[in-house]
Amino acid sequence: MAAKPSTTRRRGRPSSDTAALPDERDILLRGLETFAELGYDRASARELARRLGVSHTFINDRYGSKAAFWRAVVDAALGARLKRMAPVDPEADDEAAVRQFIRDFYRTGIDEPNLPRLITNEYSQDTERLDYLYQRYIEPTLSVILPRVERLTASGRMDRVPVDILFFALVAPMSGLVSDPLAHRLGNSSGPTTKEERLRRAETLACLVVDGLLAHRHTNGQ
Repeated sequence: MAAKPSTTRRRGRPSSDTAALPDERDILLRGLETFAELGYDRASARELARRLGVSHTFINDRYGSKAAFWRAVVDAALGARLKRMAPVDPEADDEAAVRQFIRDFYRTGIDEPNLPRLITNEYSQDTERLDYLYQRYIEPTLSVILPRVERLTASGRMDRVPVDILFFALVAPMSGLVSDPLAHRLGNSSGPTTKEERLRRAETLACLVVDGLLAHRHTNGQ
């Protein structure tokens, strides 16, 4: 009797008829785009697999679950963004440090418009994903700048505002960096299509936010 063909996968390079998987970076970028567009709940495992160009079991096989894949997407995008921010100079004046922090926060956000969209989707939902964002990214990031803000308010150089108001005052302008269609309707005929134009917009937003926070000092001529 003829021997049955072996079904055991051999070591080495895949055969020419085996479809190559997208690389890890491409998988995470496509995942970010899908979660940003559809939100977590509407991004089913099958829809993710379709957009990633992989089998419907790939996410569970590679990451363990859709939730774990979402965390990997966030870590790749948000973690990389925060690493690009320059460390705040410990010797810098508090106002200068706050300006630098906000400027870098906006400047590093221009390269991946899908990240703010994904995060905004999560802010209004009381989920474990929001806990993950808060504990891993929001709270540690705020801890860098809040002592500076406290000293500015204690010295009368900045009005005291609740932390939640401060946070949303910092984060909300990010939409201005990723909303080209609306910017076009608001009078920006060309739209910030180049990186240089987006950087200029980030600088403008940073100045508006910081000057707004320090408006009390300026209006009192201090």
